[in-house]
Parts: sequence; C-alpha cells; structure tokens
Amino acid sequence: MEAAHPHPHRHSLVPAGPLVDGDWLAERLGIPGLVVFDASVGAHRDADRRIPGARPFDLDGALSDHTAAAPHTMPGPVAFAEAMRALGVDDGSTVVAYDGAGIYSSARAWWMLRAMGFDRVAVLDGGLPAWLAAGRPVEGRRPGYEGPRGSFTARPRAGLLVDAATVSAALADPAAAVLDARTRERFAGTAPEPRPGLRGGHMPGSVSLPFGELRRPDGLMRPAAELRAAFGAAAGERERLYFSCGSGVTACVLALGADLAGYEELAVYDGSWSEWGMPSPDRPVVQGS
Repeated sequence: MEAAHPHPHRHSLVPAGPLVDGDWLAERLGIPGLVVFDASVGAHRDADRRIPGARPFDLDGALSDHTAAAPHTMPGPVAFAEAMRALGVDDGSTVVAYDGAGIYSSARAWWMLRAMGFDRVAVLDGGLPAWLAAGRPVEGRRPGYEGPRGSFTARPRAGLLVDAATVSAALADPAAAVLDARTRERFAGTAPEPRPGLRGGHMPGSVSLPFGELRRPDGLMRPAAELRAAFGAAAGERERLYFSCGSGVTACVLALGADLAGYEELAVYDGSWSEWGMPSPDRPVVQGS
C-alpha cells in the first residue's frame, strides 16, 4: 500500500491566497508544519467529527476576550499568542481554518491571525459540509490537541480590527463604505436581534451586504468576478471597506470576499452590532432598508 505522502515535498504548504479547496488540503493532510483548525461556533462547536487531526480554534472559548462587554471580542496579543502556542502553532506553520457551518466562523480565525501579523493562513472553501460532500475522511471525535507547544509570535497590525469611533469616522468618510453582513431583515430592523437588549436597525450610512450572498448555492465562495460585482454594487467606487455584523464573526466573511475580489483597504468592526446596537446616544441607529 502506497504511503499517504510518498512525495511530500512536491506539495508546497504556502497557500496561493486566502482560500484553499478540499483537494489542496486533502493532498497535504499530515505534512509537518500544517495546522488544521476547526473554528466552529454554536451548535457546530460540539460536533463529534472533525477533519483528521484538526485542532480547536475556539471562538466561544479561549479565542475571545470574555472580559469584554461584546461577545467574540479579539483577545490581546499576549493571550492570543499563548493560545496559539498551546495549540502548537509555530511562526513557520501553515494554518487552514474551517468550520462546521461551511464558511461562517472560519473566516474570523483567518482574520484574527492576519491581525496578529500571521499570513500563512487560509480558509477551507465550503468548510466541513463541502469536505463531507466530497466523501473525504473525518474522525469521529471533537477537535483537540495534545502535542508540543508552538513558538507563535504575535506581531499585531494596526487597523485590521477597529472600534466604534473608527467606524463613526468611516461613516462620515466619502471614500469609505461600512458594509453590514447581517440579514437584510435585521439591517432594516424588521427582524429581531438574536441578542437581547439590542436595538433593531443599522448605522446611518451603512450598506447591507449579507454574508450569505457571497456564497454559491453549494456553499463555496463565489468566483472573484462575482464577488467584485457584489462589492461594487454595495460600495460603488469606494475602495476603503469596513465590515460589521452581529458579533464580529461573519463580518470576516465579507473581509474574505473583499480580499478575493481584490480590495486591499479592509477593516472589521470588532464590537459590531453587539456593541453599536446597545442603547447609547452616541451611536445612532436607523430603521428601514
């Protein structure tokens, strides 16, 4: 029987971009230096199956700052670096993130690593559903890791994750667009927010672009030309893009789509609607489409 990787050096571990397909990952599973992260949240977090060897990038656990008022807040560099080292990530590792919903929370892992100065990271196109649909193997257990510690170094980049004051300024900037990844119904304020105590509606001047519209019916990301058209329809000629959602997770799907579409000036509002939607005279809210 032939070994799984008879010629491992024929496969570069450097992803060609922020998205890799199942073939790319399947050909490289088990090669030293590759770290596969399951970044599932909510109901998918507790699923008893994983891509073989996947480790937990736990956005509902250690990979969020639970002292912050808003959920899924980015941890500081010291806490983030400790979490990555505990999961065996080195500065020279290649990371592929996926999630059980398809392309949902995996993009958040990709964006967080980018914000900490780590670029050898990609999202698995279609996530676990596409992996399973292709008949690829899974292990019947939850993601885990018990190997050696890594040497990950946090090198924070300013501007990839931004606060409410920065978003307020962006709303007033004619060269910038603030895009909201929530459903059009939540944007309009006609559907309730899933988190209690938040106002319904959207930021004045923001534009609705639900993250689900960037995916094809089969759950894969749309081609670059279609993504460019979607962002062009939402943002017009504006090239500086800011992304918001419910808690800073699916905003990163917009960041992924914009990156694939060729945009370069991108930022995610970390607090997103969990912060902006709280009762506050400083953060105006409007309703309607």
